[in-house]
Amino acid sequence: MVTGGAQGIGKCIAECFRREGAIVHVIDKQDGPWFTGDLADKATLERFAADVIEKSGSVDVLVNNARPLFKGIDECIYEEFAYAQAVGVVAT
Repeated sequence: MVTGGAQGIGKCIAECFRREGAIVHVIDKQDGPWFTGDLADKATLERFAADVIEKSGSVDVLVNNARPLFKGIDECIYEEFAYAQAVGVVAT
């Protein structure tokens, strides 16, 4: 599983695992041929987990690559910080 795997580093990680023969499940907020959804949403996480288990039976590796906040903690408001925690800590 690769979170935030639609582009950039996450996409590269997913591609590397696939080249080695792994079955890779990606979730991203960006629409595409992967599971689309927001990691901060509990219902989305539950649907994604159920989808992965249904298709693969288990999870061997989780790469928590999604990064929702691109500024320092001293520059963000409470809601932005809470969202970053939901994606980067709670979702994992």
